[in-house]
Amino acid sequence: MGAVSDYLETVDGADRAALARVYDVAREVVPEAVEGTSYGMAALLYDGRGLVATVRAKRFLSLYPYSGAVIASLAEELADFETTSGSVHYAADRPLPDALLRRLVEARRTEIEARAR
Repeated sequence: MGAVSDYLETVDGADRAALARVYDVAREVVPEAVEGTSYGMAALLYDGRGLVATVRAKRFLSLYPYSGAVIASLAEELADFETTSGSVHYAADRPLPDALLRRLVEARRTEIEARAR
C-alpha cells in the first residue's frame, strides 16, 4: 500500500469513489507517478514532486495540482468550480470532467518537466 491507497481507505461512499477517480485519471495520464506525500497530503508524485492530491474537506472535495499557474492557465474551463490560488473544489455529485482532469494533470506534468531542465 501507499499513502494514496491508505488515505482512500479512510473515506467512505461517494466521496471515496470521487477521490479515487481523480487518482485513476492522473495515473492514466502519468503512469510513472508514484504514491507519496506532499505538503502533508497523500499525493501522486512525479519526478519526486507533487503531481496531484485530492482530499475531503468538511463541505467539499479539493484537488491540489501543486501549482497556482496550472489553475490560472485553465481558469476559463474551471469557471463552474470554486477555486483558490492552489486548489479546485468539487463534489462527488459535481465532479470535474475527465477531460479537464487530464488537462490539469498534463499541465502539471509539463511544468515539472520544464523545471527539471
